[in-house]
Amino acid sequence: MAALSKSIPHNCYEIGHTWHPSCRVSFLQITGGALEESLKIYAPLYLIAAILRKRKLDYYLHKLLPEILQSASFLTANGALYMAFFCILRRGLLTIYMANLVLLFCITAAMYMFFFRCKDGLKGFTFSALRFIVGKEEIPTHSFSPEAAYAKVEQKREQHKEKPRRMNMIGLVRKFVDSICKHGPRHRCCKHYEDNCISYCIKGFIRMFSVGYLIQCCLRIPSAFRHLFTKPSRLLSLFYNKENFQLGAFLGSFVSIYKGTSCFLRWIRNLDDELHAIIAGFLAGISMMFYKSTTISMYLASKLVETMYFKGIEAGKVPYFPHADTIIYSISTAICFQAAVMEVQTLRPSYWKFLLRLTKGKFAVMNRKVLDVFGTGASKHFQDFIPRLDPRYTTVTPELPTEFS
Repeated sequence: MAALSKSIPHNCYEIGHTWHPSCRVSFLQITGGALEESLKIYAPLYLIAAILRKRKLDYYLHKLLPEILQSASFLTANGALYMAFFCILRRGLLTIYMANLVLLFCITAAMYMFFFRCKDGLKGFTFSALRFIVGKEEIPTHSFSPEAAYAKVEQKREQHKEKPRRMNMIGLVRKFVDSICKHGPRHRCCKHYEDNCISYCIKGFIRMFSVGYLIQCCLRIPSAFRHLFTKPSRLLSLFYNKENFQLGAFLGSFVSIYKGTSCFLRWIRNLDDELHAIIAGFLAGISMMFYKSTTISMYLASKLVETMYFKGIEAGKVPYFPHADTIIYSISTAICFQAAVMEVQTLRPSYWKFLLRLTKGKFAVMNRKVLDVFGTGASKHFQDFIPRLDPRYTTVTPELPTEFS
């Protein structure tokens, strides 16, 4: 058991910012590194999101940069303020263990898709994102009638006859899929009027697989071009990387499983029901086997809790607590950062790598040997590290590195 009631005589320089004795300088160095990495993360993310959402020129000129800076400053504050309060308080919280990833995502996906199918269940960006992923055909209410939908299909066919389409790669794939699924069945409750059920699922997989593949490629562009002249062969990894296909397989299989299950349930029950979304969403959650991401799973689960909480407030079933979301986030961040100092072995490697990236590696040079007195095994993965401390700024005579002892 961790002996958290014990105390140690070391100051924050001897434990935390061992690379520099000044708290102010260390804080500025952490802030600068975190800001740089935050911009690298959010700049391409917001740019891709703006392109996918077909933003107008006014957004790029007046809103894109402020939104990037706002999110970057938020992430920067997470890394920088932790070090600041580490110097002020030098205390923390205990860690928690994470739930089963795939099961959690299955439950989260089931509830999200149920709210998506319900009238006024989801609003804003969440609704728009799900509509982009699974398509408006899965929304129970539409602004156009079946007759109008068939008229649009016929109009498109006439346009295709008048103007021949260039046979690029996408056109060839579409023609291949259409040739396979041209005469397949479609249930009368299904609203994908242009396709039968088989073609509907296959096209959904191809579309979102392509989106996932392209997103992962775009995220790897900065690191790939960094080695443009030193290692040109690294550019091939931009297109032929395992992670690219994993994200594509995750998104593609999620959509195809959801659509396939929804169509299957419409066939066997002979009706279109919002409850179908719970089963289809749960089964679609299995797609996370292709792209296991704690970040995605935990973020979506937390946003689901937030959505249900506010729905409870609207219904008068749950009391309103001012700034509850901020308090919960602060506690969660404190727990994760405490684990990163006292019990690194309990963190997922991907999150630990993210913290190292955010702090330019400075999280790894904390003096965890003096924290072993608490019984958490803080230095378990840092046995060979001894910081080079300046005795003028220490309260305890520092241990010399091996080469000087």
